[in-house]
Amino acid sequence: MPAPAARPDPTTTPAGSPPVEVATVGETMVVLCPAPGEPLEHAERVAVSVGGAESNVAGYLARLGHRATWVSRVGDDPFGRAVVRHVAAAGVRVDLVTVDPAAPTGLYVKDPGRTATAVHYYRAGSAASRLDRGALADPRLAGARVLHLSGITPALSASCRALVEHAVTDRPLPGALVSFDVNHRARLWPAQSAAPVLRDLADRSDLVFVGQDEADALWGTADPVAVRRLLPGPETVVVKDGAVGATALRRDVEPVFVPTPRVAVVEPVGAGDAFAAGYLAGLLRGLDTVRRLRLGHLVAAQALGSSGDNAPVPPWAWFGRLLDTPVEGWSALDLTGVRAEG
Repeated sequence: MPAPAARPDPTTTPAGSPPVEVATVGETMVVLCPAPGEPLEHAERVAVSVGGAESNVAGYLARLGHRATWVSRVGDDPFGRAVVRHVAAAGVRVDLVTVDPAAPTGLYVKDPGRTATAVHYYRAGSAASRLDRGALADPRLAGARVLHLSGITPALSASCRALVEHAVTDRPLPGALVSFDVNHRARLWPAQSAAPVLRDLADRSDLVFVGQDEADALWGTADPVAVRRLLPGPETVVVKDGAVGATALRRDVEPVFVPTPRVAVVEPVGAGDAFAAGYLAGLLRGLDTVRRLRLGHLVAAQALGSSGDNAPVPPWAWFGRLLDTPVEGWSALDLTGVRAEG
């Protein structure tokens, strides 16, 4: 059994805070990265940052004006304190993060190469790998409209897998829509073992995000319709196809496709989390499917144009103007060089 865990400083969340709208659950780690293009083995200095899929989603939602909380565990170490401080700085509630005195905070290290960046994980036995189904039992989660999970968490440990299975099967947050980003990480588990687990978890969720490339690698599905056929359970499946566009396939409704605007890519890491946050923000605001997909693309564009895992977002008025762009104008939309802060 995991050792008893303490809460972070409760002053990070004011007393009497209103109920959360979105709860996200998963591991966030400290990231070490040398200068761009500099191999790790020759690096003399590294930059320290923080990254995690589920806290990224929470951070973007908070920046978009929604009440988001991140549920996790960190070690009782400087890395853990850095992670909690970073996530809280984005406006995310962190009062449901526990501090584990018996396990470290996870770490991953980037190793830039000539054609790609390799990633080295140091997360086995981390504090977050000791998450279990009890993480969703806290009464402060009552009233959440969305519970967002990803396929990274069940790869971390047996107890983490049990947590996600509990979330999609037992529905411990009554009334909350369960959102699941497949987010397959081949370095955590190969496709052969991940495929059936991720398919089952996705099919028991209400809303699923999956990349067309990962769906093909996991399940051999060549197009969004094939993905939808494989996952009949969710109300909505959103299939993302990089620079091409995204398709929302709702039950008993014709698929809706929205192309991706042109944007200069600085760093692709975190764009999928940004898209999910944008789509969820659109859902929470009652936008139609086209505008939800557009908002996903627009928030993802902020991530693609930034070197960090969690980019700043512009004022809502900027999004609002673009969400109502005529179809022809959207298809020609080019965000390359556009400063969204205005």
